[in-house]
Amino acid sequence: MAETFTNASKDRAEQIQPESTRGDAFFTPRVDIYETDKELTLFADVPGTKPEDVDLRYERGELLLHAKVQPRHAGAQFLLQEYEEGDYYRAFNIHESIDSSRIEAECKNGVLIVHLPKVEAVRPRQIEVQSK
Repeated sequence: MAETFTNASKDRAEQIQPESTRGDAFFTPRVDIYETDKELTLFADVPGTKPEDVDLRYERGELLLHAKVQPRHAGAQFLLQEYEEGDYYRAFNIHESIDSSRIEAECKNGVLIVHLPKVEAVRPRQIEVQSK
């Protein structure tokens, strides 16, 4: 059902640059997606966000993730600043085998965990074989 993708060829420096087409700096969070018989589980790295600052919505077959990061040290004079601040944005196409009414999410320790349960019709089912 799900394809496995590895993205080792992308340059890491390219991936950490913020996207500027949305007005402010937006970062594309790194994700892992794990599949079981019952659901897909998405793990997104969104450091610096709180659960109340995550806007996760399902619209017309897309799962939209927007996480706001509050400034850590507004107006501070830095001697060295390597940590860039910006919000996170990412969109995922969701297959019709996912039951969108049962999607759940939690955010802890900078990781957003999204549970995407499969509809009952696509779940594997064990069939009992009887002897006669």
